Amino acid sequence: MGERVEISTAKEAADDDLIKSFGRLLGAANRLEYILGRALEEECGITHLTYEVLLILGRAGGDGLSMRTIAQQQVLSTGGVTRLIDRMIAAGLVERAEDPADRRSRLVRITAEGERTAVAASAVHRRNIEQYFVAPLPADHFEQFAADVRLLSRAATDALPRLK
Repeated sequence: MGERVEISTAKEAADDDLIKSFGRLLGAANRLEYILGRALEEECGITHLTYEVLLILGRAGGDGLSMRTIAQQQVLSTGGVTRLIDRMIAAGLVERAEDPADRRSRLVRITAEGERTAVAASAVHRRNIEQYFVAPLPADHFEQFAADVRLLSRAATDALPRLK
């Protein structure tokens, strides 16, 4: 895999096994995002991004998280996360609260309605993950695949620039 390959045409690029494999990964992820995201919207009334933020806040528990932390975990701009959180507040899913460690700061935390929504959406999401993400793989491949995805995720996270 570490061999240096000279690519001199678009056709060579399109036929390169490494490039094709990554393209297939992106294509599969995009199609799965569409399928699973659409199901969350239709059955639960929330976007996949909203669901992911509810999971981030659920995982954090307690006092909540800063907007910056949410933005970093979702690779969003601070403006993008502000607009998303504003929509989530309007829907009653999250709230802003004082940071007990720094009275100048505000944290975002999940509400009881957000908790109920996350639980209901998780049943839908889990069912669809089983159908579209797990079932197509050979049964004895999934555990290694999940471990490999964790490694890729960590490596990509480590390579990201940190928001200031």
